[in-house]
Amino acid sequence: MKCPFCGHAETQVVETRISEDGDFVRRRRQCGGCEKRFTTYERPDVNFPAVVKKDGSRADYDPAKVRASMMLALRKRPVGVQQIDEAIMRIEQKLLSGGLREIESSKLGELVMLELQRLDKVAYVRFASVYRSFEDVEEFRRLLRDI
Repeated sequence: MKCPFCGHAETQVVETRISEDGDFVRRRRQCGGCEKRFTTYERPDVNFPAVVKKDGSRADYDPAKVRASMMLALRKRPVGVQQIDEAIMRIEQKLLSGGLREIESSKLGELVMLELQRLDKVAYVRFASVYRSFEDVEEFRRLLRDI
């Protein structure tokens, strides 16, 4: 790594620490030229696929939006935060393992529905009723029979 002070190309790692949450690695380095010390941070560079919306526009994948929609469906339901975190991690793992550069919002919605179905049937029905925008009561009955 190049020294930010003198531009010397050789630096030595003096100390390495992993953050409390494990999200990044902090490294103290010392320049081989000027001998000044500086800190660098390493984070994984993860590229989630872009989300293609119904109108054709594209947006970056936002885990906060997935969490918010799940929390809304799970409101006042006996599901813990850890279970929700694990469900979101499974969704993200599927997104990353698919190797796609883009994913349709409908496919992302299906992944959310699968996780909600595993977590809580009531939340699944809540999410599906909004997500699938049922045209009549019969479609809603079919969904309920399927569970």
